Amino acid sequence: MRYSGRRVLRAIWVLGWLVTGCVAERSVTSPATYVVRTGDTISAIATRFHLDYRELARWNGVGADFRIDVGQILTLSPPRSATQLAPRVSAKAPAPASPKVTSVSWNWPAEGSVLTPVTQPAGGVGVRIEGVLGSPVRAAASGRVVYQGAGLRAYGRLLIIKHDDLWLSAYGYNQEVLVAEGDRVREGQQIATMGEGPGRQAMLYFEIRLNGHPVDPLAQLPPWRAKP
Repeated sequence: MRYSGRRVLRAIWVLGWLVTGCVAERSVTSPATYVVRTGDTISAIATRFHLDYRELARWNGVGADFRIDVGQILTLSPPRSATQLAPRVSAKAPAPASPKVTSVSWNWPAEGSVLTPVTQPAGGVGVRIEGVLGSPVRAAASGRVVYQGAGLRAYGRLLIIKHDDLWLSAYGYNQEVLVAEGDRVREGQQIATMGEGPGRQAMLYFEIRLNGHPVDPLAQLPPWRAKP
């Protein structure tokens, strides 16, 4: 299946997860963030989105040399206050420290064998859970589905749930998605079936984000107990 440019742009926007906040309902023609590509300059990006390049640089903490890096995520709107400058974020940056206090009660989304955390090309940091092809994938917490699609190859068929104003979870490599965008889901509800990841191994890729930034899922989930 081929995906339109609008669909791919929506997937990229969603995976930016709004560096300055959480996922909101926006048009793909007016994204909240932009991922820097080869050949981009701060001036060209500002012109594309009808912005002042000096303001765009200031919002993102870009220095006087106006240097930006491929993969960096730029916010395209001013911060909430003059003191809240959006940080320079590389799509390959490691996950920040994971806070233990959370408004969300997390549970494991699938059964299987947990692999070590992995970093995705788009900047996500998550875990892979090896299991059985077609086995249930469940919502790790209650929330609302804000995206489902396959616009980013590294994630396969991807599903994203927004849990509150701060927290999101992502489920990749799905074989079949059983919910639609906008659906409310309960913790433990089956939302998909496990598909194939790298090496054609049946697995789920699972990620948690706080305020748009990836955090270590193992620091949020309860202790792993392998099924007999």
